[in-house]
Amino acid sequence: MSTLLIKNARYVVSCDDSDTLYERVNLFIRDGVIVSIGPDYHQADTVLDASSMAVYPGLINTHHHLYQLFSRNLPEVQKMELFPWLVTLYEVWKGLDEEVVAWSSLTGFGELLKTGCTTCFDHHYVFPHGAGDLIAAQFRSASQAGIRFVASRGSMDLSRKDGGLPPDSVVQTIDEILADSERLVRVWHDPSPYSMRQMVLAPCSPFSVSGDLMRESAKLARSLGVRLHTHVAETRDEEQFTLEKFSMRPLAYMESLGWVGPDVWYAHGIHFNDAELRLLADTGTGVAHCPISNMKLASGVCRVPEMLKLGVPVGLAVDGAASNDGSDLLEELRVCYLLHRLHASAAAPTGYEVLKLATRGSARLLGREDIGCLAPGKAADCFLIDLDRLSLVGAQFDPMSVLGTVGFKGNVDYTIVNGVPVVQNGELTTFDEVEAVRSANRVVRRYLNR
Repeated sequence: MSTLLIKNARYVVSCDDSDTLYERVNLFIRDGVIVSIGPDYHQADTVLDASSMAVYPGLINTHHHLYQLFSRNLPEVQKMELFPWLVTLYEVWKGLDEEVVAWSSLTGFGELLKTGCTTCFDHHYVFPHGAGDLIAAQFRSASQAGIRFVASRGSMDLSRKDGGLPPDSVVQTIDEILADSERLVRVWHDPSPYSMRQMVLAPCSPFSVSGDLMRESAKLARSLGVRLHTHVAETRDEEQFTLEKFSMRPLAYMESLGWVGPDVWYAHGIHFNDAELRLLADTGTGVAHCPISNMKLASGVCRVPEMLKLGVPVGLAVDGAASNDGSDLLEELRVCYLLHRLHASAAAPTGYEVLKLATRGSARLLGREDIGCLAPGKAADCFLIDLDRLSLVGAQFDPMSVLGTVGFKGNVDYTIVNGVPVVQNGELTTFDEVEAVRSANRVVRRYLNR
């Protein structure tokens, strides 16, 4: 049995059902679970003095492509929109192997943890022939980093010769994909409360996946009890693609394949009309909002204010590290707040409401009731920020909104996952960051020089 006491926290922003803001309380954790939040003092194996700190629920990233960490900031794609961007970068990504995926995942996890993210969902859909067990490599890296990880068995079965975008070397047959999907779920998926590892089935997108694969993946996921994820309504090009090929808009096409419901969430969801937003709300189909990526690729502005008003499940995400170009959910949070203030004025979500997108909202997309807020019985996932710093002078008195309105730059002081401090005094505790940077840069050079 291990215990941790966060002592005399200046604030605890709970994001619980009552939006409770605690002041000057102790947060007691036993075996990775929150036992109590209040004035009572408990003896503990480890005690953290939080007298100058705000404590927040761990942020939850609902859409990432960690392998892209090794192809960010490439100058030849900086002015491209999604389709040409993908076609160009597939020529890089077809060189993925276990070593590249392991190190890109580990360094991405490190960046996420240092900026307050405690749970990451990754959408991995590029499986070059002979590349090895890429999902196993990701789980090993997640275990090393100490992050709560939800992996996906993504997939593509339409190459350029079939009218899709990817090259032949990164697509597979439906039978290969379904067999490997079932194997990975049976090996890695842990549905128990406080699980550190889960699986999702996630065919890539309407323009790289056949209708048969989408339909069969949905059937398999539901038979195995796992969730479904894909890219939908990200660009006008995608909309034109489905109209020309299937005589349907993207959401209608997804609905025809069984891809709506409370076990489904989409990445981006930018180009939905009013009727489609109502369908999302009525079916409980969710959206992972990726504001920075949406801006960088000039894809558009997601209709988040309208979604929230209708009750559409919405979470926050950084998207791929080659379209962001980073893994900082705190930065995403502030950009989200500012973007919607610009476009929706008073109808935009407040700074606190955006925080809840990145916590409660994101947990809902992943089907998790054990994370996303700070309350007795919830997983002990949180991050701490010392408010006595130059960048927060004068900004300390509304800790619920400050991460959106003012923002926070740099590393948080502590990140705790499952009751374990994985970031302490702004530094990772689970692996040697200097050595990781050295090794990762060596692998990047090999990978990009192929």
